[in-house]
Amino acid sequence: MTRGFCLLTRNKATSTIGIDMKSEEIKKKKLVNLKKAKSLVEKIIEMVEEDRYCIDIMQQNLAVIGMLKSFHQMLMETHLGSCFRKAMESGSAGKKEKMVKEILKVNSLYGR
Repeated sequence: MTRGFCLLTRNKATSTIGIDMKSEEIKKKKLVNLKKAKSLVEKIIEMVEEDRYCIDIMQQNLAVIGMLKSFHQMLMETHLGSCFRKAMESGSAGKKEKMVKEILKVNSLYGR
């Protein structure tokens, strides 16, 4: 089985480490998205070093932001469908509460 990256770090409070991916395809889509963003960031760095036109740089920057938002959405969907769902199905009220707090925290950070 392939290990997913639903959570990027171990969460001792909720006893989750990430779960098995339902599909290798989901992981590949996430990685492709991140690699495209990385490539664009490298292009933006070159553009800044070459003193390229600001509007061109801003357009590339917005493209990266869009890709990272897309990645975030994919990651959130995976998390909600796996780690979060498992916590909600568990009998532990503490685990459920902690998982909800995590989602709310990440959601508030995303909105900044």
